[in-house]
Amino acid sequence: MSRNLPPIQKQLEQKIGSVMLDTLLPFKRHFLSRNGNKLHYINEGQGEPVVMVHGNPSWSFYYRNLVSALKDTHQCIVPDHIGCGLSDKPDDSGYDYTLKNRIDDLEALLDSLKVNENITLVVHDWGGMIGMGYAARYPERIKRLVILNTGAFHLPDTKPLPLALWICRNTLLGTVLVRGFNAFSSIASYVGVKRQPMSKYIREAYVAPFNSWANRISTLRFVQDIPLKPGDRNYQLVSDIAASLPKFAKVPTLICWGLQDFVFDKHFLAKWREHMPHAQVHEFADCGHYILEDASDEVITHIKHFMAEVQTPEPEVQHVETAQVTEPEAETQAPQAAH
Repeated sequence: MSRNLPPIQKQLEQKIGSVMLDTLLPFKRHFLSRNGNKLHYINEGQGEPVVMVHGNPSWSFYYRNLVSALKDTHQCIVPDHIGCGLSDKPDDSGYDYTLKNRIDDLEALLDSLKVNENITLVVHDWGGMIGMGYAARYPERIKRLVILNTGAFHLPDTKPLPLALWICRNTLLGTVLVRGFNAFSSIASYVGVKRQPMSKYIREAYVAPFNSWANRISTLRFVQDIPLKPGDRNYQLVSDIAASLPKFAKVPTLICWGLQDFVFDKHFLAKWREHMPHAQVHEFADCGHYILEDASDEVITHIKHFMAEVQTPEPEVQHVETAQVTEPEAETQAPQAAH
């Protein structure tokens, strides 16, 4: 029997196999029609909503293990941004790849699902700016925050833009490397983890959606959309999002951070500590950017405990720091291979 699949899903299945894709991402595919484009999202489970927002160069696949861990007790909603994952990947004439549009898309999705209260918001990478952009519009809807190697403010004064990102953002060479050779996504699948390399199938699943010059447009536009100075597109919006962070001073917040992230490093974590002094913080000295790959079991355990503790909007908060996780690598990696 033939299946009416989106083109990118067909390409993913050709790359890693339909059985493997369903094993790695065992969730029903949902799509929202949005201004002529199809936005793919995961919507699993019932209960209070947990909205998980991915970054670049990633997609909803990043949250697969967290969805599996929470879907029996919560409604897990994970969109693929336009240009990412199983969502459509239009050219610039079909979509304006800006931060504002990303926030608008997230708002439209949650409105379509009638999700407007008691949200646990989980953010990573660009998901921090997008998710907190939504939260800034509707702070009363946010019950908890889970922050994973991300930002919701301008580059810290102590943190210059890494050279690799500068090249991708500003040069023709960067465009050729990102769109011609998938360098951004491919390299991230190697350097984004530190404890142990991703398995072949996991790495292929990360990079497979970005399989052509046309389908890598979002990867490049995200980098080009980084505002560095007043007058840059999004600069004022990022300033407004950062200015909204005091609204969440009483919102229970969990931060899990891989300290070997070359972009979202200790300088970003220090800014989060300034903005969220009430947060529970778990540092992972041996983990990189993809913290849910490097330390899946530990991070998910922290998230589950945190969510179980937070039953009211303003519980007593804790300060927790772990400089080094102690569980053996083999134990933390095995479940990922199974998923």
